[in-house]
Amino acid sequence: MSRSNELLQGTLDLLILKVLTPGPMHGLAIADRVRQLSEDVLRVNQSALYPALHRLEHQAWVKAEWGESENNRRAKFYSLTRAGHARLKTEEKSWERLSSAVHGVLRSV
Repeated sequence: MSRSNELLQGTLDLLILKVLTPGPMHGLAIADRVRQLSEDVLRVNQSALYPALHRLEHQAWVKAEWGESENNRRAKFYSLTRAGHARLKTEEKSWERLSSAVHGVLRSV
């Protein structure tokens, strides 16, 4: 496992919640969007993505509905709930605090 993957596992929920902000997406589209927005640095594989989506659904931060993908295949589309929007704000604040602290250490040593 590379260091990028370790970081990704620790932040996967945050990334999924953020990517779903504009609207519903199916799993493959979520993974593709994370890859695109990170300029190919972060890659989410299915073995990490779907357990995370199920966990988020169990927490009621996302909801899932069946629909048709852009290539006419049946797919589960995930979208943020009201609780998911609130959780995203909390997670973003936590991430900002953590990344600022790490940056502080890197600048000073």
